[in-house]
Formats: sequence, structure tokens, C-alpha cells
Amino acid sequence: MKEATGELNMTVVTLIAIAAIGAIFYFVVWPLIQRQLVNQTCRTTYGPDWHALAGTGTRDDGTQATVRIWFCCPSTVTTGPSEANGCHQATEAREPAQTQTQTTP
Repeated sequence: MKEATGELNMTVVTLIAIAAIGAIFYFVVWPLIQRQLVNQTCRTTYGPDWHALAGTGTRDDGTQATVRIWFCCPSTVTTGPSEANGCHQATEAREPAQTQTQTTP
């Protein structure tokens, strides 16, 4: 009986350790990864002097998940990202530069 109790205790300790590692990843590591991805997207799309800021709202994309709205802002904007201060939503596609095509007769 003592041996079974020891096995149960070890199982509980293992489950708590796995839950703790998962919580650290979800609440600490994943937001850092997400912010770096959005920062890289902003710098690639708009230039090296742009950075990502999290908006105050969320949107519903039909999956019942809360999705944070990210903005790409110039380096002069540090708080309150919005379209009014020159920021663009990171999820919106930027129009590519127009290139002239030559047609041959």
C-alpha cells in the first residue's frame, strides 16, 4: 500500500511540474515570441525604424479566441497606437510598390 501511495505522489508531482512548465511558456515565453514576430513583420514591411505596439482592443475572428490587435508604428510613437498617429494594423497587407511594365507590340 505504501508503494502505491508513493507512485501516486510521484505522479502528482510530475503533473504539477508539467503544468508549471506549460504556464511559464504560455504566460512568459509565448508573448515574447509573438512580439518578436510582429516586430520583424513591421520592420520587414515598413522599414527598420518601425516597431510593433499592442492595441487596446481585440477582435473576434470567428474561432471564439481573443486575438490581440497589433499595430506597426513609427519609432516616434511609443503609446496609444492608432491610425491617427501614423500606425498601421499589422494584420493588414500593405500595397506593394507599383512597378511599371513594358508592353511589346
